[in-house]
Parts: sequence; C-alpha cells; structure tokens
Amino acid sequence: MQATNFSLYKYCDRIGYKGDLKPNAQTLNALMRQQLMTVPFENLDVQAGKIVSLVPEEIVDKIISHNRGGYCYEVNGIFAMALEALGIEYQFVAARPMFYPVRRPKTHMAIVAKIDGRKYLCDLGFGSYGIRAPIDLDWIGEPIEQDNDIFMLEKSKSDEYLLKAYVDGAWANQHAFDLYPWEWVDFAPANHLNSTHPEAIFVQKRLVIIQNPSGRTILLGNTLKTIRDGAVSKSEIEDEKIDAVLKEYFNL
Repeated sequence: MQATNFSLYKYCDRIGYKGDLKPNAQTLNALMRQQLMTVPFENLDVQAGKIVSLVPEEIVDKIISHNRGGYCYEVNGIFAMALEALGIEYQFVAARPMFYPVRRPKTHMAIVAKIDGRKYLCDLGFGSYGIRAPIDLDWIGEPIEQDNDIFMLEKSKSDEYLLKAYVDGAWANQHAFDLYPWEWVDFAPANHLNSTHPEAIFVQKRLVIIQNPSGRTILLGNTLKTIRDGAVSKSEIEDEKIDAVLKEYFNL
C-alpha cells in the first residue's frame, strides 16, 4: 500500500510516535497502539453525504495533513502504508462482521502482518470492541488480555478465524476472516456500500471512537459514552455542542 505523498516521519509525527522504527514485532505493537490512541475511528464524511475516498493520496491528506480519522479502509490503509515504509510484510484480509442477527457480507478490512515467520492480526478500525494490539494468529482458544479488554481467536477446520470479545460476562462474536489475500481495489464495493447504503450503520448514525490506555470514548449519534477502567458513563449532547465535543474528546 503506497501513496506518493506518504512520509513515515510525518506519519509518526501525526500519531506522536518517537520510538524505534525497526521492522520487528515491538515496533508493530507500538505503532498500532499509538495510532489507535491518536487517530479516531470516525464516519463524519459519510454523515456529510460523501463517499469515502480510497485514493491512497487522499487518505494521507485527510489523516496526516488535516488531522482527521476515518473508518476501517482509511485507518488500516494508512497503517499499511507505514508497514510498507518499514519493510514489514503484510496482507489485507476481508472480514465478516459477526455481531448482527443475520449473516452479513465481508465488508470489514483488517491486516495480517508477517514478522519472523509469525502472523499477527492488526486492526485499527473495528470500533467499540476492536483489538488494541496485534494478536498472534497462533494464539488460538486462549483469552488474550489487552488493557481492560479480553479477546479470543478461534479457528475452524476450514481455516477461518473468529475474533471474540468478552463483553458483559460473555463471549461475543466480532468478526471472522480467512487468509485469502485481498487487493486494495477489492474493497471498493464494500466501501461504496458502507458509504451509501441506508442500512449501513455509518449512514444511519454518527460514530466516532478514540482509544486510551484505560478504555475508550465513543460518540454514537448524540450519545457520548466514556469507558475508564471498566466504569461507563453516558451523556446526551445537544446538536449545537457536537463540534465542541469532537474537538475536546477526539481532537477533530
């Protein structure tokens, strides 16, 4: 994943990363966590009636030059550009959201990075219960603690992986994927659906999420939800105060 205007150093400056840039698992983990806590997951362009652009240079301009966030294709896309610049091998995978009551198409994008013969699930754009650090694909059937969240990977006989999150005392399915590699252009139909279909959550409601070491802050419609060390608080935001909330809580 390349863009003519992408700079690894400008990317690091955007996310506030000052650590090593060696192509290893430690850097992968550090960059993913730092981006999650500085670049929000957001669908504000969709809410403004726009179709999200998958042109790599426009993603760079939006996230790095204009201090914006984006949804899965954008935030995972910019992360893939950083991996490319570092020389870390990776592939895009298509994932099927599994928390709906009916079966849905594979509209989510994730990344599988490959370092020292090991494969790691990386995902910076799944929203409320997205992973907070890379997960080794060999960690099957074991609870994986990441800050105050717990995840688990299961693998079927057909080599499909299922990501689960421990939510309210029970395991909840999040998304499923296999290791068939997708090209960037393959996500164009799903992006159009997520940007335009009236049943897509991104079309229906404003959704902005930023992670922090003790939890996350979520703006869904006009409801502001903060999670800190397992404690949850909610408040309703008046329309005229939305811009101020986006600035204060999400730096947008």
